[in-house]
Amino acid sequence: MSHPGLRVKTLPDSAAAASAAAAEVARRARFSVADHGSFTLAVSGGRSPWAMLAELAVHDMPWDATTLYQVDERIGPAEDPQRNLIGLRRALPPRCPVRIVPMPVEATDLDAACGDYAAALPGTLDLIHLGLGADGHTASLIPGDPVLEVTDADVALTCTYQDRRRMTLTYPRIARAHAILWLVTGAGKRTALAQLLTHDPGIPAGRVVHLAQVLFCDTDAAGAGLP
Repeated sequence: MSHPGLRVKTLPDSAAAASAAAAEVARRARFSVADHGSFTLAVSGGRSPWAMLAELAVHDMPWDATTLYQVDERIGPAEDPQRNLIGLRRALPPRCPVRIVPMPVEATDLDAACGDYAAALPGTLDLIHLGLGADGHTASLIPGDPVLEVTDADVALTCTYQDRRRMTLTYPRIARAHAILWLVTGAGKRTALAQLLTHDPGIPAGRVVHLAQVLFCDTDAAGAGLP
């Protein structure tokens, strides 16, 4: 069964995929600002989105009307070098006047912090960026974790994964975005990508349901099965 609503664009390498994804973000940002005066984007962790964000420097991007949110984040102090927020800020073009709304993962009461972040999100995000792990996770929706079954909250906590707990958007919140943009690169993602493209519910990414999705990948991730 093919993945409903998912358009796939295969690029020669990871740099080209990041560049094409950035162009799509900028296009959607301009459309959103023209349509309703602002653009809201939620960005996942990992290295691939940083390349995408850096590429936005060469595009006509309405930064002053843009607000960035986090799809997921490791629990830890502000100075923790593994925090996604640090990579996000470093990747953005210098001096761009974008507003960033970080996940409150330094809070003492993390359950309450999830509710606070859910309340800070707009009713509908214009665009959510998602990545794909070799194990099939996306956001911090991790294989076998109880967070996969959360349907009554937009933001939730995971159990320990790779030595860290995380805060993440849940499936219901992802499903309410106007659109989803996937960026998947590297040969290590090839098996998971094949499962995603067949809407395989055996991996967390395969359980994402949305009618407006575009996926940018490189030939290493695509293998021989995609044009």
